Amino acid sequence: MFSSLPQDWHTRVTRRHFFGASAGALGAAALGSLLTPNQAAAAANAPASLLPQAARAKRIIYLFQSGGPSQVDLFDYKPELNRRHGEQLPDSVRAGQRLTGMSAQQSSIPLAGSPFTFAQYGQSGAWLSDLLPHHREIVDDVCFVRTMFTEAINHDPAITFFQTGSQIAGRPSMGAWLSYGLGSMNDNLPSFIVLVSANQAGQPLYSRLWGSGFLDSRYQGVRFRSGRDPVLYLSNPDGICRSGRRAMLEKLNELNQSQYQAELDPEIESRIAQYEMAFRMQTSVPEATDLSDEPEQMFELYGPDSRKPGTYAANCLLARRLAERGVRFIQLYHQGWDQHDSLPGGIRNQCAETDQASAALVLDLKQRGLLDDTLVVWGGEFGRTSYSQGKLTPEGFGRDHHPRCFTVWLAGGGVKPGMCYGQTDDFGYNIATPGGGAAQPTKNQFTPGAVHVHDLQATLLHLLGIDHQQLAFKYQGRRFRLTDVHGHVVSDLLA
Repeated sequence: MFSSLPQDWHTRVTRRHFFGASAGALGAAALGSLLTPNQAAAAANAPASLLPQAARAKRIIYLFQSGGPSQVDLFDYKPELNRRHGEQLPDSVRAGQRLTGMSAQQSSIPLAGSPFTFAQYGQSGAWLSDLLPHHREIVDDVCFVRTMFTEAINHDPAITFFQTGSQIAGRPSMGAWLSYGLGSMNDNLPSFIVLVSANQAGQPLYSRLWGSGFLDSRYQGVRFRSGRDPVLYLSNPDGICRSGRRAMLEKLNELNQSQYQAELDPEIESRIAQYEMAFRMQTSVPEATDLSDEPEQMFELYGPDSRKPGTYAANCLLARRLAERGVRFIQLYHQGWDQHDSLPGGIRNQCAETDQASAALVLDLKQRGLLDDTLVVWGGEFGRTSYSQGKLTPEGFGRDHHPRCFTVWLAGGGVKPGMCYGQTDDFGYNIATPGGGAAQPTKNQFTPGAVHVHDLQATLLHLLGIDHQQLAFKYQGRRFRLTDVHGHVVSDLLA
């Protein structure tokens, strides 16, 4: 019967069974590598999902503004840029830096001051444009990082870099890394949930942005949609009752277990776990996504769009509900920030859709006591240029991609509130060094005041109690991590 099998078949089966039986021990070792010795000892008899004691945050809500919001029209006030509106970008400022193919061939590169009015707000004195009236209420709860930078100059590699730590597709997303490293806080909901604003035009979003890459598929994000069925194929078909679904699932699990015993493929166990999660989600998802039990003042806080399923405002309100229920990583995407032309009207519309709900989420979390251990992140894949793409006119000018410096903001979860971190030059084109002059930082070095994408990722992981250098996975002979081989924790951002 076994004559046709390879001679080393029994050896390979034994090896497979060894690794299969050792999975729990390997998981404990992986958790221990992320903790201090005292934390590892405490975790020895605790669930693998137990958060390290040093964690300041338990969860992240990431408000990703896809397309690249213009920092010089929202957060980074530049009166000198306004004064020199229409003049040519000085060669000494550009310093030979590359431009995208969309503006590199322009015969004229005129500076474009912001057409919007700026003022200072709160005890922190943060500058905001008149496009963000609701942000005025949260400036003292927020840390504005004005000196983010990235090497990526086009949308796809730039957004992939922020979401996965690499410009090349195929790596695990940040939410997948956190699910892998920290586990779930609610057995009845996925630990990583994705919400995308409905009916928004803009740069395309791909499911790989919330994928698990080479990690187990159980760690990938689950996208919730607006409408009657938030998760595709979750509801029972007509004529199938819950008890019938349970009986079918048990038989299917028996078959999968039999296959696993024969092959010891870990993806089979993941498939079983996902089937079981889907069954539990049939009850938990409708309860979590039903906003009918929210009081009237919540809809007033988040704005009128919060009553419309699938809008950014409704997704922000849903994000708070998911945070309350222990979802580890909640990723929101809002497209449309890519204003290569007609910027004044386009960015005004974007802010009208997002300003109130973004601020409301921070205020809502704060009044519920959730902001202390919830980290909120707001930002896009890069910023916009301080010069005009195309002809400079009051109504029709645009701004090109600008990776050299741009703004993101953080709130809660151990971040220092009421702070504006870093400075850019008078044109909003380069990061300014603390001693004056322009810095040209790279990801391979730590430049005071400058925050690389990997620095941000390392800092977020630190706030969750994770050493970014230790959260790693060996694949094809190499140890991979979210921050690749770079990244520094920006201690100045920590409360």
